[in-house]
Amino acid sequence: MDKKSGSKGRTRVPRTRLLGLLATCVLAATAAPAAAAPAPAPPAGAQLREVMFVGNNWDGTADVIASSGDFAKIGRVNIIPDRQERLWEIYLNPIKLAFFLGIRSGPGEGHDQFVDDMYTTPDGRAVVASRPSFADVVSIDLATGRVNWRFPVSGFRSDHMAVSPDGRRVAVSASTSNTVHVLDIETGRQVGSFATGDKPHENVFTDGGRYLWNMSIGEVNTALDDPAFDFTKGDRRVTVVDATTFQQVKVIDMRSRLDAFGRSDLSDSVRPVAFTPDGSKLYFQVSFFHGFLEYDVAADRVTRLKELPKNPNTSEDRTTWVNDSRHHGMSMSPGGDKLCVAGTMDDYAVVVDRATLRESALVPASKPYWATVSGDGRSCVISESGADQVTAIDFATGRKLVSVPVGDHPQRVRVGHVPAGWTGPSS
Repeated sequence: MDKKSGSKGRTRVPRTRLLGLLATCVLAATAAPAAAAPAPAPPAGAQLREVMFVGNNWDGTADVIASSGDFAKIGRVNIIPDRQERLWEIYLNPIKLAFFLGIRSGPGEGHDQFVDDMYTTPDGRAVVASRPSFADVVSIDLATGRVNWRFPVSGFRSDHMAVSPDGRRVAVSASTSNTVHVLDIETGRQVGSFATGDKPHENVFTDGGRYLWNMSIGEVNTALDDPAFDFTKGDRRVTVVDATTFQQVKVIDMRSRLDAFGRSDLSDSVRPVAFTPDGSKLYFQVSFFHGFLEYDVAADRVTRLKELPKNPNTSEDRTTWVNDSRHHGMSMSPGGDKLCVAGTMDDYAVVVDRATLRESALVPASKPYWATVSGDGRSCVISESGADQVTAIDFATGRKLVSVPVGDHPQRVRVGHVPAGWTGPSS
């Protein structure tokens, strides 16, 4: 398909080479600098600039671009300044090493996953990012480029995050321990956690931060992708908790809702989602499906389905689809009238009218992996992981506006803030 899809680029590490890597990492780590203390707070009244952070998963950087307009590049942040120190820990621990290499050969498609999700602190001093291969969350000082704090998640892989509406807390999925940790975004201190289904993935705060939703996707790295083997994919559920007490409020078994809707053939592995502005409707993607569904929150039922076009050049062999995704990425316009969908394995993105479910013309894109909303709300911004660029699409017309080159394998794109005049860390 594209230059990065499927199993192309997978790496098998021979034993002799592994020992060599171990020696190299140990020697290099002895010279690795320790994490620096947090930088002083910016002066009162410091001006901030709204930007977008683009997480380049495979090279461990985040490109910072304008949040609207021409989406011009502003600067770049190294999300793994402590790389040698982390590798030292991993290569000296056989269990950590096994999971590290498993991430590389599985969800990493032959690459290490160094940055997944990221948000900035309210004062714009730092960016907080999840790093799957290092199984942690870190705060990177945007002035110095150094680590402010690090939180190792339970288990061996960190994943999607969500920030509370007030910007004070960040929730992160710990994939292998079926746990969501909620952290103070300034200090990295855990303020709570809760249990989920298998392989927690997407997190969303709703109702002004009153509730926190988590979608567990189950096992997506096996070759047992035929519908007859769906039972092997694990416990997939939507878990809703009180965002203050972290007590479970509701568990949604989407399997029974899909069955009642007459689509027992669809997977119940809920992938990226988008809520309407009033929280009454949830739109969600599921594994293997080229489209999305609508869920009425109050009625607790699936109400509509939208099937999107198939790319004739996309293989129908489900085992070739990355991490069981066919389509992966959704966002909604601020007015709630348009949806933007990343047709990942079908190589396009498209805007869909929410009332009629009619789609605009398809916008060709190379393995689009995420969709978000521009700072001014006028555009959908997708990450093209196969072309190493982000592309803005006009919500009103469904047409492509501009593409901007970024780093290796962009995935998550998030709106954030940096100090006015910032162009990158000083060190």
